[in-house]
Amino acid sequence: MQDTGAEDEEYAVAVDAELAGGRLDAVLAKALPAFSRNRIKDLILAGSAAINGQTATEPKLKVKLGDRLALSAPPPEDPDPEPEDIPLAILYEDDELIVIDKPAGMVVHPAPGSQHGTLVNALLFHCRGSLPGINGVKRPGIVHRLDKDTSGVMVAAKTDRAMAHLAAQFADHGRTGPLRRLYTAFAWGQTQQGRGTVDAPLGRDPNNRFKQAVRKDGREAITHYAVEARYGGEGWDITRIACELETGRTHQIRVHMAHIGHPLVADPLYAPGYATKSRRLPEELRTIVDGLGRQALHAAELGFEHPVTGEEMFFEAPLPDDLTALAEALDGYDKAFHRT
Repeated sequence: MQDTGAEDEEYAVAVDAELAGGRLDAVLAKALPAFSRNRIKDLILAGSAAINGQTATEPKLKVKLGDRLALSAPPPEDPDPEPEDIPLAILYEDDELIVIDKPAGMVVHPAPGSQHGTLVNALLFHCRGSLPGINGVKRPGIVHRLDKDTSGVMVAAKTDRAMAHLAAQFADHGRTGPLRRLYTAFAWGQTQQGRGTVDAPLGRDPNNRFKQAVRKDGREAITHYAVEARYGGEGWDITRIACELETGRTHQIRVHMAHIGHPLVADPLYAPGYATKSRRLPEELRTIVDGLGRQALHAAELGFEHPVTGEEMFFEAPLPDDLTALAEALDGYDKAFHRT
């Protein structure tokens, strides 16, 4: 779940003798009849419940007399996204699909607090009635997503057959087909190796429901990376890295790079100490980094098989202006890494 800026509604339950000994999901469902038990379970798994101030993510956990339960739930969503005349940077389009270069700051699909200005709103207007019913009301045509503040190339389906074919390719993660997803990232520090693989399962962070974390019980997540350039000066290092996804989990590159000790530059969630690192940069670089306001991550390349013709298609999205400025400023501090 991403932080959309919406304020959740908060509910509090005191466990009395009647409720004591019951399962967390059952107790909350009984005390809060406005929610179904399935909805309660989903909220618990999403990290939206707490017992005595501590996040609780296990629905079957037994509660005790005197426990203080809390539940936060997003306000109801608008069930029907509206078409909005929002300009799109279209890289390719035919009767089956559309490929766009998504700008940083654009949410992919509506969510509480982000009902308007999303990619879905823009696609509904641009495609003029061809999307409703494809992949449901909330995410028509959406087969994959980028974080709000990650820029770059995306594909959306315009027909049911394109939706099914593309969704299957993304579910397969390119292991048996031509799907390829390559990102450009700028990370703090220097990796020990010029290339490598991070194989670490991901799941929701039990202490922060807006974050993902490496967890033994998480879903498989694999990121391959290769160093493109290394930059540095007195007291600081930044590495430009190409990251290729073998799986596509929420925040995958951001979490994996932080996991190996190289969080992305200006990442507000996974590089909380970046302000301290930024202070060590030369003034020109510090101004650019502090002005990014988002993680330095861009979906640079996307390849897939056309769902109807079978043609292997490949698209590139150039670095946006903010990351181009960062790259150009860093060139003056190139550490002469020999790219392989």
